[in-house]
Amino acid sequence: MGTHPPKRERFDLSRGINVDPKGIARAVEEFRVEDFGLYLARPTPGRVQFHYLESWVLPGLGLRITDFWFNPGHELDQDFYIDVVSVDVHDTEWITTDLYLDLTVRTGEGVEVLDTGELLDAVVSGFVSRDTATDTLERTYRTVEALTAHDYDLPRWLSSIGVFATWRRHPPIG
Repeated sequence: MGTHPPKRERFDLSRGINVDPKGIARAVEEFRVEDFGLYLARPTPGRVQFHYLESWVLPGLGLRITDFWFNPGHELDQDFYIDVVSVDVHDTEWITTDLYLDLTVRTGEGVEVLDTGELLDAVVSGFVSRDTATDTLERTYRTVEALTAHDYDLPRWLSSIGVFATWRRHPPIG
């Protein structure tokens, strides 16, 4: 795919839209702001792989966690997808900057880190500073360690640190 600048995504709570990195605005069914982050749920029209997504943007952890609702025949072996991001929070707008690294979580089974080469290419190309890359890697290591310590149970890990993220398809902890 080639090296590219970090992708920015906007979540406009006042207008009820999610603006993707290409500038396409999509209606959000639900936004919810909690002390620890922003929840959103929306359909994904035109996507072959999945038809719906739920995400939590967690500024304190520098993560965006997504549950994709895959279409039959397009399922991936994952329960959650995590983007390592930076987050800027304004009154009614949240902006994430994707920092290239992603993780896939399989509850009770494992976690896989993706796109390390993309991050390194971005540093070499000058899109990301060495300090930002170091911070991104350290956040990724902390996330992997935390998931491992909680038997790859994302909701259990999050609830252990006071992040009580609720999902439409996953039962609440407790």
